[in-house]
Amino acid sequence: MKRRKFVSVLAAAAFAWPHAARSRDPEGRWVIGFIAHTHVRSYDALFEGLRDLGYVEGQNLIIERRYAEGRAERFNEFAKEMVQLADLIVVVTTPAALAVMHETTAIPNVHPAAIDPVGRLVDSLAHPGKNLTGGAILYAELSAKRLQLLKDMVPRLSRTAVLWNTANPANAAAWRETESAARALGVTLQSHELRGSQDLEAAFTEIAEERPDALLLLEDQLTFQYRKEIVDFALRQRLPSSFVGREAVEAGGLMSYGARASDMYRRAAAFVDKLLKGANPADLPMEQPTPL
Repeated sequence: MKRRKFVSVLAAAAFAWPHAARSRDPEGRWVIGFIAHTHVRSYDALFEGLRDLGYVEGQNLIIERRYAEGRAERFNEFAKEMVQLADLIVVVTTPAALAVMHETTAIPNVHPAAIDPVGRLVDSLAHPGKNLTGGAILYAELSAKRLQLLKDMVPRLSRTAVLWNTANPANAAAWRETESAARALGVTLQSHELRGSQDLEAAFTEIAEERPDALLLLEDQLTFQYRKEIVDFALRQRLPSSFVGREAVEAGGLMSYGARASDMYRRAAAFVDKLLKGANPADLPMEQPTPL
């Protein structure tokens, strides 16, 4: 009886984590799915990090890349496809993560920079409890802090335009925290909601007509890919602007408060490596970056 019980436990463990020990590629190469809105340079740090760890695309690694190009509804399609192809899936936006986790609880997922993931994607940062792990940004807190810093730098600030992607549920908490901070600072927020790339020019037109004192970007992977256009718009309108990563400041934005995106993507390679070697994402703590 004891032996039978022991064998049953082993079988259950193997079923719960079938991708930790073998590749699904006939030639034994690891297959990684990569789902994003579009390609941006920060993602290259992930692939460079994988090469540094010995994963060479075409030799012992296959990367299946899928880009929604601003059409979030495609994430469901990509998720279904990746469940059939991949040993591990990298997701770089919450809607993609939710789509994949809806399709599979077995294939491990890595999110390099998940926005406020607790409750939505994982049980806790220390013990994710599900099939996703990676980097975590407590973005709601950062967004409130960025508005405060913007007020410090622009003392006359009374009206701030806020660009944000309302199609991403991870942004809701950041908007609420920013609203709360605005009330405390005596700042009026002018919300400009994006749900896709088609909304960007209309938002620019509205902001130009309203003539706010500054521009604040609630950044996620949709708005991240248009950061250069947003910085250029702020410069043309002579608007002080606030972003998450220092890359935006290097491009001409006024200030940033948050982690360098490329550092988080490079660090994500270590998560991929651990999971392919058999770690369980449910027990692999998510990491928070240090704002730069």
